[in-house]
Amino acid sequence: MSYHGAVKVGGTPAVRELPQLMITKVAVGPMNNNAYLLRCRATDEQLLIDAAAEAPVLLETVGGSLATVVTTHRHQDHWNALAPVVQATGARTAAGRLDAEGIPVPTDLLLDDGDMLRFGEIELTVRHLVGHTPGAIVLIYDDPKGHPHLFTGDCLFPGGIGNTWGDTAAFTSLLDGVETKLFAALPDETWVYPGHGDDTTLGTERPNLAEWRTRGW
Repeated sequence: MSYHGAVKVGGTPAVRELPQLMITKVAVGPMNNNAYLLRCRATDEQLLIDAAAEAPVLLETVGGSLATVVTTHRHQDHWNALAPVVQATGARTAAGRLDAEGIPVPTDLLLDDGDMLRFGEIELTVRHLVGHTPGAIVLIYDDPKGHPHLFTGDCLFPGGIGNTWGDTAAFTSLLDGVETKLFAALPDETWVYPGHGDDTTLGTERPNLAEWRTRGW
């Protein structure tokens, strides 16, 4: 079955097979959070993006050893299951430097803009975006045999950027960052995996950037 990215809590995960990377998307918790398990096909080393909720579901998805858990930002719905997942697997923790203090599980690896995060033979590029939180990060996998894959947490969704709760400066900061670090740097084919809901592509969203700026959310 081809990958579609439409998952629901209690439902079947969606699996995407790339030449060098396996991506499993699963929805968990009362806020319909997405968690993403990435597995290097050459080494079987695994990395989890956002241990959001329902630790038993996440551990079943992992199914074995886990090298790293990345938390995209400090909001609780993205780390509710972090402690039990780390306790069960011994995985190292990683988060944006400016959000780590808001995550109750100690962060082993503090990430900054432009850092490379490695597991197995896979490299992810870290981009820091300010607005939804001070230290939110997104992760880019630039597939050498295809288009990029972008894990955006709560910074970018189908139809708009993350919530900035009416704060004009925060909204401008986040949209500026999304435009310069994501849309200006990556092609339309880039697949976007958000922290909640369905996937999208940069090409689908690009025509709407001016409208988002005008409406202010």
